[in-house]
Amino acid sequence: MSLHEQIGHVVELKVARQADFGYFLTDGTEEEDVLLHSREADRNLELDEKVEVFLYTDSKGRITATTTIPKITVGVYDWATVSDVKPGIGIFLNIGIQKDMLLGEEDLPAHKSIWPEIGDLLFITLRVNKNNRIYVRLATDPIIEEKSVKATRADFNKSIHGYIYRTAKVGSWIFTAEGFKGFIHESQRNVEPRLGEKVEGRIIDVKEDGTINVSLLPRKEEALDDDAEKILAVLNIRNGAMPYWDKSLPEEIQERFQMSKASFKRALGRLMKEGKVYQEEGWTYTKKDQ
Repeated sequence: MSLHEQIGHVVELKVARQADFGYFLTDGTEEEDVLLHSREADRNLELDEKVEVFLYTDSKGRITATTTIPKITVGVYDWATVSDVKPGIGIFLNIGIQKDMLLGEEDLPAHKSIWPEIGDLLFITLRVNKNNRIYVRLATDPIIEEKSVKATRADFNKSIHGYIYRTAKVGSWIFTAEGFKGFIHESQRNVEPRLGEKVEGRIIDVKEDGTINVSLLPRKEEALDDDAEKILAVLNIRNGAMPYWDKSLPEEIQERFQMSKASFKRALGRLMKEGKVYQEEGWTYTKKDQ
C-alpha cells in the first residue's frame, strides 16, 4: 500500500535522514520521504529508528507525519470538539493533533442557525478525497446504531443527556451518554437544537429495537412552576393587579404570557389554591399578605 493510500492512518516508518527542522521518514519504497517536523515529534529519533506516526496532509496537500496518535483515524469513530466555525467554508474539529480537521459546508445543515458552535461535540471519522486531502465525515445512522446500546423498559421516563448527531425539520437525533440512540420529534422541543449541541431531556418511549424517543420539554411539574412564575412576574410588574383571569381569551393569554390558555388556567388554579392570588370581576390580584 502506497503512502498516499495510508493518509489518515497510523503507520510504522523508518527514519531515513535528519534535517535541522525535523526528520524524513520512509516506508522502504522509492516514494518520496515523509516529513516529521521537529514540533510534531515527541522525542529525539535516531537514524534507521522505526517510529509509529499518523499521516495527514498539510495546507499545501503534502503528506506529513506526527507522533501524536489521534483517537480518530480513517474508519475509526470518536467524539471531537468543534474548534472553529468559518462561514462559507465549514467548521473545524480538534482530533488531538496540531492540525484541526475540516467538515465542509456542504456536509452541514442548510440553516446556519443550527450549525455547531465552538465547544460542541460531533461523532466523526476521517475521509480522504481523490486529491488526497483529508476531511471529516459525520457518523451516519447505521454507524450510530452499530455503536449504540439498547435501552429497556426500565429506562422509561429516565432523565438523560447527550449530543445531537443529526437534525431535520421533523426532529433531531441524539446519541446519549449511556449510548442510547434516540429521536426528538419537533413537538418535543421548544427550539431546534444545533448539530453537536449537548441537550438534556427524558425518555418518553422505548422502542422494540431498543432505540428511544426523547422529550426536551420540561416535566409537567417543572412547566407548571415556570408558568406560575411568569404569572407572578407580570403581577409584580403591575403592582399586584392584572386584567387577565381564567376567562380571558386564548389569544390574549398567548400574546401576554406565551402560553396556552390551558397552561395559564392550570398555573392560575395552582396559585389560587396556594393562596397567592385571587380573581375578581375579570382581574387577578396578588393577595396582600404575599
